[in-house]
Amino acid sequence: MTDDRDRWMVLLYEDENLWANATPEQQEVYLVRHRDYEQNAAEHDVVILSSDALRPTATATTLRPGEDRLTTDGPFAETTEQLGGFYLVGAASQDAVVDHARRLPPSYTIEVRPVAILDF
Repeated sequence: MTDDRDRWMVLLYEDENLWANATPEQQEVYLVRHRDYEQNAAEHDVVILSSDALRPTATATTLRPGEDRLTTDGPFAETTEQLGGFYLVGAASQDAVVDHARRLPPSYTIEVRPVAILDF
């Protein structure tokens, strides 16, 4: 395994019901924060390589550990926060990524993790 210290996953966690129950005006506030995050990336020496939102956990299929890989509908575990989206970014340091991630909506729990490249 080779570490690629130039790529980072910015994982966004939140109670998905907040978005589902938000008014159009509240949703627009979120979208403005995301646009600001994307438009100001260069100021933080961050390059956005990819990003997407995820559909609600009710649409997921989970494969359980084991040889038979039992599948179930929905998420693996009941949690108050769900993974709702991500950004894959390029940056020189984790500090730069973290500093820039502060621009995202304050209701998110944000996990910043370096990407490791697997050599097969």
